[in-house]
Amino acid sequence: MNRSSSVVFLSLGTNIGIKSNNLEQAIEQLKKIPQTIVLQVSKFYKTAAWGKTDQPDFLNAVLSIQTFLDPEVLLTKFVAIELNMGRVRSVHWGPRLIDIDILFYGNLIFKSELLTIPHPELQNRKFVLVPLNEIAPQLMHPVLKKTIAQLINSCSDQLEIVDQNKLIQE
Repeated sequence: MNRSSSVVFLSLGTNIGIKSNNLEQAIEQLKKIPQTIVLQVSKFYKTAAWGKTDQPDFLNAVLSIQTFLDPEVLLTKFVAIELNMGRVRSVHWGPRLIDIDILFYGNLIFKSELLTIPHPELQNRKFVLVPLNEIAPQLMHPVLKKTIAQLINSCSDQLEIVDQNKLIQE
């Protein structure tokens, strides 16, 4: 276990069932992880599927947590939440009830068989960058040395990102 806490940024995504409920349930489960506090949660954003596009639209969010848990311990907690919620991993980039990914763990640069931090594809995915920019626009990518706002400007991803709250109000 770390002696000090770290701020960690996570992405959440779902495209099966009642998507907003899935995200809310995952956030509630994250709040129950020992030695971990949820700090901020972005709005929910609707996007078309990325990678494998012949599936329902996704609802995505980003949140920040403060934790004393090491990255790989945290990952096991996230996998347990995914499994407890009913996630089945069958197709790469396929439909999912919930997906929880670690984007950043403080300024840590880390690679193991199970985990790469920062997330190796986050700079290519607007469905991650837009909600991340909402809660941490000045956050600096420790490898690319660019802020989230700068990464959005250089991202070639053309998927439309729709603020789910605006859809509900219309």
